[in-house]
Amino acid sequence: MRPNVVTEASLSTRVGQWWSALPSVTGTVVVVCGAIYAVTLLFGYDEFQQVCFLPVMVVSKWQVYRSYTAVLFHGSVLHVVFNMLALVPVGSGLERILGSVRYLHLLILLAASNAFLHLAMAYAGAYLPLISYSDLIYQCGIGFSGLIFALIVIESSLSGNQNRSIFGLFNVPAKWYPWILLIVFQLLMPNVSFLGHISGILSGFAYTFGFFDFLLLSSSTYGLIEGSWFLAPCMRRQGFIVGGSTGSGSLLPSYNTRSSLGTGNIWRRLQSWMPQREVSEDERFPGQGRTLGGTAGVAPRAPVSRVASGPDLQARLLDRNSLDMEFSEAPTTVGRGAPAPIVR
Repeated sequence: MRPNVVTEASLSTRVGQWWSALPSVTGTVVVVCGAIYAVTLLFGYDEFQQVCFLPVMVVSKWQVYRSYTAVLFHGSVLHVVFNMLALVPVGSGLERILGSVRYLHLLILLAASNAFLHLAMAYAGAYLPLISYSDLIYQCGIGFSGLIFALIVIESSLSGNQNRSIFGLFNVPAKWYPWILLIVFQLLMPNVSFLGHISGILSGFAYTFGFFDFLLLSSSTYGLIEGSWFLAPCMRRQGFIVGGSTGSGSLLPSYNTRSSLGTGNIWRRLQSWMPQREVSEDERFPGQGRTLGGTAGVAPRAPVSRVASGPDLQARLLDRNSLDMEFSEAPTTVGRGAPAPIVR
């Protein structure tokens, strides 16, 4: 008798399985960020002042490209590894819900929104009337963590979970999860970009509340892009998500053709985050409802089924009179209450 042999897959097999299950856009972001850091490490490139998001250079030199180069560069190996490990679960889930094309469009919009909010808050803090923080416009920010915070906000709103776990230590309400993460990271790592992270949180809420509706494309447009010839090589890959999941379609912000600002969708999103008063009865018709034609305090009887089962069915089949009565019309009263004749 042969002994039971337990074999484990090799490391290369596990990596291959993990990579094949990773959605296309999320996997591409991981590869691009890792490759950029590897190249900068091999060639000793450390001139991050040229690619980071520097508010004073964006305004004075109009170097708008920093909005996108800053999210792809990282300062250390721990920086890039930690960000990519945080991106994979959140980004993969959102890409499967949105679809690869819509998810890529979302990343582009969030990067631009993060940069705009970062720029606005930096200059607002630098020119405060009483206490000015002039160093905010000279802070150089790099890394993908700002986009990760925005994706966390969107994923929390779509998941439907009421509570989220903070590193497996304790649970917090899902609506406060991004803010608590922001505080925890700021306390553990004071050198991280506070404006970059809070810009990501605000961008995520802006997308969730519908402020990006006028920038989104219609479903038919996303379908045309997915079926275009230049995406044919991507369609052959298993991780390319076409159309996304339909289960969360009603929760997603959508393209609005009637209003350029999507005010209806914004109001619906705001109402979903507001505390709602529980209404036990219809305010238009106050009081307790009663069954028409019934007696107060007596519950109406459930309708009797025409189909019998078990011993009752057998007994009624043996009784010919009962069988005939079953298919006859209900008796009605005529005159002074005498039952009307039954027509068979």
